[in-house]
Amino acid sequence: MIVGETDFKKYVLGLSEKGKRIDGRGLLDYRQPIKIEYGISKNAEGSAAVTIGKTRVICGIKMEVGEPYPDRPDEGTMIVSAEFAALASPEFEPGAPGEKSIELARIVDRGIRESGAIDVKKLCIKEGEKVWLVFIDIYVQNHDGNLIDAAALAAMAALLNAKFPKLNDDGTVNYKEHTDTPLPIVKKPIACTITKIGDKLFVDANADEENVSDARITITSDENGVINAIQKGGEEGMTVDEIEKCAEIAVEKAQELRKYLG
Repeated sequence: MIVGETDFKKYVLGLSEKGKRIDGRGLLDYRQPIKIEYGISKNAEGSAAVTIGKTRVICGIKMEVGEPYPDRPDEGTMIVSAEFAALASPEFEPGAPGEKSIELARIVDRGIRESGAIDVKKLCIKEGEKVWLVFIDIYVQNHDGNLIDAAALAAMAALLNAKFPKLNDDGTVNYKEHTDTPLPIVKKPIACTITKIGDKLFVDANADEENVSDARITITSDENGVINAIQKGGEEGMTVDEIEKCAEIAVEKAQELRKYLG
């Protein structure tokens, strides 16, 4: 770690002793504004943009007809991908998905999948032959920290916004005509990421705070307060007490974020 980063970390920790942060927030406060815009793409089956502070992520839902997995003949499936636009941050480079974008997609995928947010059996068209495939495509437009929470919220918002396209009698899809039938969403999982700097825990770290962080943990929970997925990141460890505290914070903050879904 370079000297400048060391000094900045000391500054961050010094403020945290007073319950403050570099942008004036409390340690457990999300940045403002938090905003969700629905239906931002005319070509997607569903779409949404999420802004948290200066971080902005958009998500589009596309649906196709395909074959089910052999071991789950009566269930549709979903695929999550993430793309970091080079203009979103100096850290991002053009080209194939990197490690960070792959990790982001996996975390979002796990939270939705493990919560059972989508009733996948209702995606079945003909058992063993045809099911709906739901593609969740995430695009980072501006990166100023905490992409995980913004991406997970955008994915959930886009899923709620999605409508099935018309299925023709011959089994093909008419993407120019959408039905009024929404996706069978039965849960609304929300991810909350807590960042550890020194011995302090921060919610919704911005990019500067992330650069001096020691560890992070993302906890996804549903509206009943049930924890569906946990993902640890960063080089340093966390104690059992810290993880338990993070779980309490994450469930509480998820309830706050869920209100923005309407």
